[in-house]
Order: sequence, then C-alpha cells, then structure tokens
Amino acid sequence: MNDHAAASKVLVAYFSHSGNTRVVAEEIKRIVGADLFRIEAVASYPEDYNAVVEQARQEQSANARPILTSAASNIADYDTVILGYPNWWSTMPMPVFTFLESNDLSGKTIAPYCTHEGSGMGRSERDLAAACPHSRVRSGLAIRGLRVRSAQGEIESWLKRTGIGRK
Repeated sequence: MNDHAAASKVLVAYFSHSGNTRVVAEEIKRIVGADLFRIEAVASYPEDYNAVVEQARQEQSANARPILTSAASNIADYDTVILGYPNWWSTMPMPVFTFLESNDLSGKTIAPYCTHEGSGMGRSERDLAAACPHSRVRSGLAIRGLRVRSAQGEIESWLKRTGIGRK
C-alpha cells in the first residue's frame, strides 16, 4: 500500500441490487484492506428489471430518501470512503443519498465507483460533490456490469490514480 492507504482507514460503502457493485466492493477490500459497509434500504427493491427501473425513477422524481436498515456507526474513524453504487437514471440510487445525508463526511476523501450497462458515471460525480461540499471527491470509476468479474486491473489502476491503492 502507498503511504496514504497505510496511514488512513478506508471504508467501502456500497449499494448493490444485482450483486455487481458488491463484487467490486469485495475486490477493493481485498486490494486495500478496507472495511465494508452495505447500504441497504428497509424496503427491498423488486427483482424484475423493469419494476426496479420504474421504482428507481419514481424515487428520483420524488427526491425520496429511503430508510436504511443500519447506520455506519463509526464513520468518524475513516479518512477515505470509497462509495459504490449502480448507475440508476444517470445518478446514484436514492438510498445512497440517504447514506450521504446521514453521515458527516466533511474533510474525508470520497472516491466513487459505479456499475452500469452503458451510461458510465452519468451525473453522479457532480451530484456527489453537491451532496458533500466539504469532502474531497476524486474522479470515479465506471465498470460495465458484465465486466465486474474481470475488472481487477482496472480497479487497481483506479485506486492507484486516486492515491488509495498499492504503488
């Protein structure tokens, strides 16, 4: 690990519906020795793709803040938060906004990554910077869902660019 990673505690906070974002979170944990926190809404999302897309659209239109199943009780212990989520309607799922607004991330480095099927980061980096104006938001990593299981090199390169990964 580089000096930054060795000197600071890293948390990977992630929201995953299909499992792709979780796979990346676990790979990041393996690479940098980060802790994991799963962002999970109390009301579960449907398994059917069209139904989850419609629910995500409705939540975004309503600017909803779904209630989470648990809180990150020790967020103050971390200097860096790697934030993972699927790209839903060009941004983060609404439970991720709940997480951001429920935790004081001031002064922390936030490095976002998303899984997607063609829309990349969308406007999520901009939305993240607006939600966390007192944090250092790094450039994100967008990984196609179909490629998450073979993205180790891409993840390692991104972590290195952000100053989090091994040299």
